[in-house]
Amino acid sequence: MDKSTIIDKINYNKKQPNLRYRLKRQTEVFTDLLFLTLFDIETEVEGNLDTLESYFDTLVDLACWDIERPCSKIWENYLSQLPAVLEKLNLDAEAIADCDPASLSIEEVYMAYPGFYAIAIYRLAHELYKKGFPMVPRLMTEYAHRQTGVDINPGAQIGESFFIDHATGVVIGETAIIKNNVKLYQGVTLGALYVAKHLQKTKRHPTIENNVTIYANATILGGDTVIGENSVIGGNAWLTSSVPANSTVFHTPEIKIKTNSHA
Repeated sequence: MDKSTIIDKINYNKKQPNLRYRLKRQTEVFTDLLFLTLFDIETEVEGNLDTLESYFDTLVDLACWDIERPCSKIWENYLSQLPAVLEKLNLDAEAIADCDPASLSIEEVYMAYPGFYAIAIYRLAHELYKKGFPMVPRLMTEYAHRQTGVDINPGAQIGESFFIDHATGVVIGETAIIKNNVKLYQGVTLGALYVAKHLQKTKRHPTIENNVTIYANATILGGDTVIGENSVIGGNAWLTSSVPANSTVFHTPEIKIKTNSHA
């Protein structure tokens, strides 16, 4: 097969007219500058908001594919939400600093905790998700996923003072609802009980009520599953049904220890 034939065949099979990977790179640049503008004391706000608007215009050009739903008004509405998002993120940081005895300062939380970074990018992406802007919110949270190991779908609904300790391996699905003062540890999955395309518009992921703690590697599945307030879910637990308020749920593996004694 000669080179021109190979080129023709490759071009023939490049079938997605909107598949521009530049959108992914531009989203990452936008996300980085947005994060610094909100948190870094040395990053100027006023001028960067103009830069962010310019970056966002590029994202609109690349990602607003539905001509019946124009995206040009989104930035103005999004910008007005940023102060409230920042207030929520400050509460998240304070919750982490207050709960984790290993944290030495609030600054350490902002700069060194992958759980906080994942929550921050989720909250910034969630506001765009609510406005129906295609692709960009998912690319933002996927960017955080690659850096932290925390996969939060931008469609999830998460309340105030949220804490993910150690962070790595956490999965939170699109229709999950997490209320206030919830703490998760590494490896927790809030997932769907069934995976099927026709369930796209249904609630597939669990609801976690206020003041719940979920320990490492617990798996909670199903859209009808509700974890009642003030409950504690132990490590490695597997739940597909609801738990009443003020419950403690734990997994008890059979562990045998054999010692070798010498006379």
